[in-house]
Amino acid sequence: MASVGLVTPQFMSFSEPLPLKSGAVLPAYTLAYETYGTLNAERSNAVLVCHALNASHHVAGTHADGSVGWWDNLVGPGKPLDTNRFFVIGVNNPGSCFGSTGPMHTNPATGRPWGADFPVVTVEDWVDAQARLVSALGIETLAAVVGGSLGGMQALAWSLRHPARVRHVVAVATAPNLSAQNIAFNEVARRAIVTDPEFHGGHFYAHGVVPQRGLRVARMIGHITYLSDDAMEAKFGRELKAGPGAALGYSTQAVEFQIESYLRHQGDKFSNYFDANTYLLITRALDYFDPAAEHGGHLSKAFAAACGRRFLLVSFTTDWRFSPARSREIVKALVDNRIDASYAEIDAPHGHDAFLLDDARYHGVMRAFFDGIDRVGGSTP
Repeated sequence: MASVGLVTPQFMSFSEPLPLKSGAVLPAYTLAYETYGTLNAERSNAVLVCHALNASHHVAGTHADGSVGWWDNLVGPGKPLDTNRFFVIGVNNPGSCFGSTGPMHTNPATGRPWGADFPVVTVEDWVDAQARLVSALGIETLAAVVGGSLGGMQALAWSLRHPARVRHVVAVATAPNLSAQNIAFNEVARRAIVTDPEFHGGHFYAHGVVPQRGLRVARMIGHITYLSDDAMEAKFGRELKAGPGAALGYSTQAVEFQIESYLRHQGDKFSNYFDANTYLLITRALDYFDPAAEHGGHLSKAFAAACGRRFLLVSFTTDWRFSPARSREIVKALVDNRIDASYAEIDAPHGHDAFLLDDARYHGVMRAFFDGIDRVGGSTP
């Protein structure tokens, strides 16, 4: 299937401050975004794609530097989210390090990079910023909002925070909140960063350094949780870096196993392009997301606000970080409110990363859902 081809990021600046859930305010800010496909005359075929932790607005197509969009296998001409029929918007959230206003940008109050002083942002804050962008693009109501993992949380938040502005919600490999174990993983990763001697309390830009050691460890921890045990075993097993038949060197510090080499490679790569303060901000946003908290812990009460929307939830059997049980909690809350909800649980071996990969059953479910939206012109049945 074809790609959307060469794409160029766009930028939109907002002079009106953004009130944040914490009570703080983000002053004038800029959002990076990309669009694919054509907005129809009725402006009814727009689909917003929300990104996960280390992704960005670059959802599909190819940049001039050769980088391919993180969901290029799903979004494009003839693909499950077909850009021949839908106008797809990818947006980078405030606090990120991929073009939107974030910790690396200048704090207008000091004239220096925000660093650790960048205000704490939540999923709800991101959704409010996205809503402003959608309005500025002349779109009153989205045909759908779609996202995986943290992006799925944003899609859910759209149905609760701006229900009248979205008709369909697609949430993949996500959860209604993080478990204590998930928060624990995030905290260990954050501690790796903040205890790096080069972190300098989050103001490492002024010192001309990057806390790469902490970022490497944080990425290694995260990557372990994104893969299933079966996927890791199939890909690496106990194979030594030197290959089959090699002997152990019996060293406590050498890289001996292929899985060690793989994790170090992922950590090195991540530390060269991701911002440490952004990592802290985004993992905290994950921790804080809990729509039921404002309703006495009752998820069904929280989703009463989403009545009239149509939902698709997708989970993967080997995803132990955002397990199918968490998606089923969301489905139950929707059914309790008699909201139209479809649910697919895909038997896939890849773990949490499955939402990014090619799987005929998964893509078939997504295609069928978006085909259904197109048949009714993006309106709620």
